Amino acid sequence: MKIGFDNEKYVNIQSEHIKERIAQFGNKLYLELGGKLFDDHHASRVLPGFKPDSKLSMLMQLKDKAEIVIVISALDIEKNKVRQDLGITYDMDVLRLRTEFIDKGFMVSSVVITHYNGQSSADNYRKRLERLGVKVFLHYTIEGYPNNVALIDSEEGFGRNDYVETTRPLVIVTAPGPGSGKMAVCLSQLYHENRRGIEAGYAKFETFPVWNLPLKHPVNIAYEAATADLNDINIIDPFHLEAYGTVAVSYNRDTEIFPVLNALFEGIYGENPYKSPTDMGVNMIGFCISDEEVCCNAAKDEVVRRYYTALNRLANGDGNDNEVNKISLLFKQAKIDTSYRRTTVFARERQDETGMPSAAMELEDGTIITGGSSPLLGPSAALILNATKHLAGINHEVKLIPQSLIEPIQKTKTEYLGGHNPRLHTDEVLVALSVLSSKDENCQKALEQLPKLNGCQVHSTVMLSEVDRKIFKKLGVGLTCDPTRKKSGLAVQNTLSL
Repeated sequence: MKIGFDNEKYVNIQSEHIKERIAQFGNKLYLELGGKLFDDHHASRVLPGFKPDSKLSMLMQLKDKAEIVIVISALDIEKNKVRQDLGITYDMDVLRLRTEFIDKGFMVSSVVITHYNGQSSADNYRKRLERLGVKVFLHYTIEGYPNNVALIDSEEGFGRNDYVETTRPLVIVTAPGPGSGKMAVCLSQLYHENRRGIEAGYAKFETFPVWNLPLKHPVNIAYEAATADLNDINIIDPFHLEAYGTVAVSYNRDTEIFPVLNALFEGIYGENPYKSPTDMGVNMIGFCISDEEVCCNAAKDEVVRRYYTALNRLANGDGNDNEVNKISLLFKQAKIDTSYRRTTVFARERQDETGMPSAAMELEDGTIITGGSSPLLGPSAALILNATKHLAGINHEVKLIPQSLIEPIQKTKTEYLGGHNPRLHTDEVLVALSVLSSKDENCQKALEQLPKLNGCQVHSTVMLSEVDRKIFKKLGVGLTCDPTRKKSGLAVQNTLSL
């Protein structure tokens, strides 16, 4: 709710720093773009004030000189990995990103499928892209990567990969999410460009971890929580410490790959212009935090949010114990537990009082609103009604939707559509409010409050339906749920949560 990050300052100093790096390598620069370009919601959550499309605003200035290569791992295609903030699979997000880039005037030259080892799902995806007129290149799994430098820097290593055809001086290499193999694509291209007599450079535009914040700063801890499924670990950059005697924060995958990059640069230029993984980066985000306390609080809340996301995935059979256990350890580093997220406390208190599934919302001013399950409404639907009534100044005792309107909807759901849950979901409540709003002033006032829910936080004591989750996402509400399901109208007690 409060601003802790100076976005205007960030756009200015970050864009200048990238231009300086481009000038360092005359003819060709491969810029690995970590994080999200259009919609970096993780950064906007842990750094309140950061605009999700800040990086896009900077790169728009360079679009005439730039082309984009989108990377996706065959492993992620194989397991239908889902981008949690959008609820779509990585393979679908590649198509979404491509369309978004093209609509913004960027040239999208190709897609690279990494970690390829003959997977049939990757083959089918490649054919699908090619039918759409997209150029697709394959990069193979290299045994011993990233430690076997001799093999990697050889005909049997990077030499086996397809050479990605590019034409512009700035090549932005991006992906739907972490672990896709962006850096390996850049390094493979340096190898192939050198064989063709083309001088090329590399830089890394990675938002997290923030190199000039402490190792155990909540913002960096939140990054570890966000990548717990990849088992990324924030560490002190040993190469930077040795070269400069200065502490800088990096992470395990960057330090593991640095000897490969070092060997490549020495082979191409005779020496490596970078002394450490930190040197490779162009990240200025740490210089733009305007309120340390606000960002620390937001980052701690994000750790809790990531914990519940991992618990829900585990309950759905998509996650694993390691991810949950790692974030549990991060709780100790951040000195928090799930009660740090205020809505969890109020939602559970409401459930304890009523014996029914409940939900709680924290409004912009810190006010907590709760809602409980009833024979007519689910907890999330009741919560939205209660929150909008509060914001509109409508007495809590006023019934916005009469029972006479709810009961026919329930009958249609159960008798005609074969549903088992008669309670109204959030979308059904909003439709009912819309129908009534033309004749009921209170319903109209309640609907007018919906934009004020953007940025509010919600916790539910039960896992919500896909419909309810999507409505909260469209409203811009941050949602967490206990990994429990409704059973005979009651919530099964969560035994996994701290």
